[in-house]
Amino acid sequence: MTDAPAGPAFNIRDIPFSRYGSWFDISPVTGEHTRAEDLHLVSHQNGMHPVLRLIPLAAPLGRRAETRWDAAPGRLSWTGQDGHIELAYQAADILRLRGTGLSLRVTAGAEQLTPFSGTFFFHDPADDSYVFTSYETGRRYRVTVLTGQAVDVQGGEALGTAQRGLTLTSGGSSVWEAAVEELDSARTPYTPAATYEQVANRADRDFSRFADEVAPWRTGDTPAAELAAYVVWSATVRPAGFLGRPAVLMSKHWMDKVWSWDHCFNALALAPGAPGLAWDQFQIMFDHQDESGALPDSVTHSEVLYNFVKPPIHGWALRRLRRRLPRPLDRAELTEAYTRLERWTRFWLTVRHAPDQLLPHYQHGNDSGWDNATTFDPGRLQTTADLAAFLVLQLRELADLATELDHPDRAADWARTADTIQTAMIEELWTGDRFQARPPRTGTAATSLSLLDLMPIVLGEHLPGDISTRLAEHIETHLTAHGLATERPDSPHYQADGYWRGPIWAPATVLIEDGLRRAGHDRLADEISARFRTLCETSGFAENFDALTGEGLRDRAYTWTASSYLLLAEEHSRRTRPRKNDDHRSTPQR
Repeated sequence: MTDAPAGPAFNIRDIPFSRYGSWFDISPVTGEHTRAEDLHLVSHQNGMHPVLRLIPLAAPLGRRAETRWDAAPGRLSWTGQDGHIELAYQAADILRLRGTGLSLRVTAGAEQLTPFSGTFFFHDPADDSYVFTSYETGRRYRVTVLTGQAVDVQGGEALGTAQRGLTLTSGGSSVWEAAVEELDSARTPYTPAATYEQVANRADRDFSRFADEVAPWRTGDTPAAELAAYVVWSATVRPAGFLGRPAVLMSKHWMDKVWSWDHCFNALALAPGAPGLAWDQFQIMFDHQDESGALPDSVTHSEVLYNFVKPPIHGWALRRLRRRLPRPLDRAELTEAYTRLERWTRFWLTVRHAPDQLLPHYQHGNDSGWDNATTFDPGRLQTTADLAAFLVLQLRELADLATELDHPDRAADWARTADTIQTAMIEELWTGDRFQARPPRTGTAATSLSLLDLMPIVLGEHLPGDISTRLAEHIETHLTAHGLATERPDSPHYQADGYWRGPIWAPATVLIEDGLRRAGHDRLADEISARFRTLCETSGFAENFDALTGEGLRDRAYTWTASSYLLLAEEHSRRTRPRKNDDHRSTPQR
């Protein structure tokens, strides 16, 4: 018998079954807002593609079995009246399967429309395996029968529309076993190096080790910590395509990319326990910095998009990251970080800076990360206070880095520029009650009821006390029973599932909680943290949440939500159970 699974059980309809390093998962989610009746092997190379469909069958063969899906970090099972099927990852590109009483039909996951797309299927005489070659992913999926037999083989060598697949069944034995491998062109014949039990137990241990590294502080007071760790662990892919480092995708559902502010929250959550992976997450978007200094909007296996950017939160993130890493960055790492951050900052000071103005601007709501926020209803090109605030923090981090690298003149220049931008932000955009936004050309300013207009609280201790206090008062009006609504709930533009026009989002929560705390508004920061942590513990790690009901919305397995929970839960644990910090983590914010 296989040992009891390690880690939390989860609903595979919401969270895909996968493991660290793999580019595919097992899930009924086969596309955006699309859930199939059966589980599929879904690849995220060259896009999201349901490659193989996995159908449990009861005797006699051909009758689909009614089964229950059970998932835990290291293993997945189908359980029905007549038996069960088990699945575990032997490696990032190898699955092991075992069945008793039930057979498993493995077919091409998508309909074949032409002879030149979809899946080609054949029986390979070289090793007696069955191979599905996927046009969409550019990979092969080899099925090797270890015990039992393959029957009802259909569509071998067919072109055009045809049923393609085979059934794994026990035949004369009580148990069947098989392996499924994702490979490029070829590989030596599969030979099992371990039993199924050993494979599944090793998968359990792999996850448990990761959870112990990134959340050693977890207790009964942080009940979602292990599941949050699984969401991050299982969404991490090995280097391939345009991703030259291990990368934490936002999800192994349809949001299967890395975006240029999402990666910062994953880096922060990973930093104390997985510092190498954390540093890779921070740097991964800078690997694609263009000649203007801009970061791409998003990167995935086979696509890099530059049509938008994301906000310059990277100075804020680097400051926190350096305090959370278990060792200080060495000079080479500091130099690389400084150079890349400098180029990203100059992009905003030049390319996104009108000649007669002091403040930079966004060209679209997408650039802010708040795609459709009401701040951008009057016009898509906007000079906003959140952008100025992020840039001020980035400039101050550059000043600190320059000081550490023995460049006092550069440090002084960055500090002066930070002061200039902050002064202009207050003089030009502060109304005495709240910040407003204005188009860079006409200068006609407007306010909204979007939480985005309150984001300058991220400046924390740098803000004048009266402004900080007024922002905190406004922020509290966005606080529902579940967290911070991105549009004030009494706004005529509020939408329950309106993306950035109402729902609760993790990044806004973390940024505002941090700014409030640094500004001395601990009570409100504590309340925001507590409500968001409770939200995740009851509703999971969705892309965003209905602000009034707490229901998870959109993609339900989002890593920056899981990482934000880990961040807030760890910091709450540290505040309630103080412990000695390393010296380099106690550097004050300038």
